[in-house]
Amino acid sequence: MKYTNLGRTGLRVSRLGLGCMSYGTPKWRPWVLDEEAAQPFFRRAVELGINFFDTADMYSLGASEEITGRALRRYARMDEVVLATKVYFPMGDGQNMRGLSRKHIVQGCEASLKRLGVEAIDLYQIHRMDPNTPLEETLAALDQLVRQGKVRYLGASSAYAWQFARALGVADLRGWTRFVSMQGHYNLVYREEEREMLPLCEAEGIGVIPWSPLARGLLAGSRKSLKDRDATTRAKSDTLSPMLYDQASDWDVAEANRSVAEKRNVPPAQTALAWLLSRPAVTAPIIGATKLEHLEDAVRAVDLKLTADEVKALEAPYQPHAVRGL
Repeated sequence: MKYTNLGRTGLRVSRLGLGCMSYGTPKWRPWVLDEEAAQPFFRRAVELGINFFDTADMYSLGASEEITGRALRRYARMDEVVLATKVYFPMGDGQNMRGLSRKHIVQGCEASLKRLGVEAIDLYQIHRMDPNTPLEETLAALDQLVRQGKVRYLGASSAYAWQFARALGVADLRGWTRFVSMQGHYNLVYREEEREMLPLCEAEGIGVIPWSPLARGLLAGSRKSLKDRDATTRAKSDTLSPMLYDQASDWDVAEANRSVAEKRNVPPAQTALAWLLSRPAVTAPIIGATKLEHLEDAVRAVDLKLTADEVKALEAPYQPHAVRGL
């Protein structure tokens, strides 16, 4: 495994982060692994050198945080692990069980701390921007958590570049803790982040930790067509994927990736991740795994170096998209 700093911080993270949405309860999503089935993934991730783990309160409505916390305390050194979680999406039916108000952020953080079984969250991220809460209220609440020692670093996920730039500017103006990372939608099939968000992150020293680096399995090589929903249990029940990846050029990109991978004699997931890891702004893609071989393949991608011709072949079929994933 290789390691790098998260943005301009001194925090060292592995070049891959293990996304923990896949671990929780199948009652939430049918493809989610329960605690017993999830244990080998945490153990193997630690053995492979991964020290960065990303979850969220809304994953399995808290069960993912509970499983993640218990597994890491069992298999890892907690003073070495970088543990990340998120707040924003509904955690119940009540009016104050969602969003980025001071009330929900503070209550959400307290609940996440208990579920994770830690005294402080290494990276606390807003899962989306909240149009119904003043930005200043959100940033002040987050800063309060840092000053209280409940949170060490702040991150954001999936926003317009102008929104993120405003958040950074307001934090600087008020002397509040600023965001150090952006977890955005970025992969070979969806590259709209390259227009404004990635240049902003490079200029501001923000670590980029992309979600869906394999385009929800489209770049893993298991599908027979863009509309193939029978390849995996997740594909059969995934209602978001058709909304994110639905244009003909998306399949052209997947086929180009498959071709490059075949010539290299490696799984398509490796070439797709190797491309993403080669992007200047990218710190650590957040990978999901429900089979141990997928985790092994992802780690091998860290050492896979693509040639200029291979990169050109991977990028050539891309066509612009409307903004998706916010």
